[in-house]
Amino acid sequence: MGGGNGQKAKMARERNLEKQKNAGKGSQLETNKKAMSIQCKVCMQTFICTTSEVKCREHAEAKHPKSDVLVCFPHLNK
Repeated sequence: MGGGNGQKAKMARERNLEKQKNAGKGSQLETNKKAMSIQCKVCMQTFICTTSEVKCREHAEAKHPKSDVLVCFPHLNK
């Protein structure tokens, strides 16, 4: 007949072990810190690498209206 309570407990332990392995990958915070590669040269605020040119311009106009956008973000010169 097979598959008694011992078999069920073993299968449950194996499933829980798999869940723990997958959950142990950690959060996204460390990866996000590494992705903060765009930096305003005036105030040194960092932005994630996928930030668009529009967002950079908005930051420069809102936070540094007296400075040129290219002073804040020289990478936009390309």
